[in-house]
Amino acid sequence: MNVRLRNNVTIAGSGPITLVFAHGFGCDQVVWRFMAPAFADRYRVVTFDLTGSGNSDLAAYDRERHATLHGHADDLLEIIDDLKGPVVYVGHSVSAMIGMLAGIKAPERFLAQVMIAPSPCYIDDGDYRGGFSRGDIDELLDTMEANYLGWSSAMAPVIMGAPNLPHLGIELTNSFCRNDPDIARHFGRVTFLSDHRADLADATLPTLILQCSDDLIAPREVGAWLRERLAGSRLEQVRNIGHCPHMSAPQDCVRLTQAFLDQQGLSA
Repeated sequence: MNVRLRNNVTIAGSGPITLVFAHGFGCDQVVWRFMAPAFADRYRVVTFDLTGSGNSDLAAYDRERHATLHGHADDLLEIIDDLKGPVVYVGHSVSAMIGMLAGIKAPERFLAQVMIAPSPCYIDDGDYRGGFSRGDIDELLDTMEANYLGWSSAMAPVIMGAPNLPHLGIELTNSFCRNDPDIARHFGRVTFLSDHRADLADATLPTLILQCSDDLIAPREVGAWLRERLAGSRLEQVRNIGHCPHMSAPQDCVRLTQAFLDQQGLSA
């Protein structure tokens, strides 16, 4: 299968270092339009749609392969192979964990990773605060199952936050609603029930964690928890209300990402 067609891969710029940007649940690569172009004059910039999202080949979404995030990680590794990596990977939300899993499986294909608003587990567990109880997540998934479009209209603006930029909430709502409901419900269950805390011990890539100052989906405690347990990681806080700072605070995300790349000797 042609992975560029499967995942609607888009390439801009022609620098010596490749940056690959991966969107979160309910979105597509369009969300990177505020951030990715800032790197295109120095780097090769690659965006794509996760299998089952956006303008990817929906027929390639396999409920068995994609029953865990490992399936998406395998898709990512196929894209990187096609690009003749290694690459710097920038993943938002669930795609941060997808990138981490891919980096564990094939660390030689990565130079570094940037995690934007990541969470290894969304459910509170003892001293770990993921932000939701199991009952919260079950209710969220039940509502999504019963009325995906209604759930999207209610939840997307909350996920976006950015109260001073209401058009972004509308944009995210429209993005959620464009997704195939059956695939979105399946991917939502995979996303919100995932728990990759145990995998952190095997992650070795230099990593920048960008955590928002006020994020319902990935609270600040999650960023601190990751920083303590993810070897070679650096935590930076972005002043932002919501879960999508690459859209609502892109300049800060660009600045902090570039500083991290410079620190890693990955300036282009």
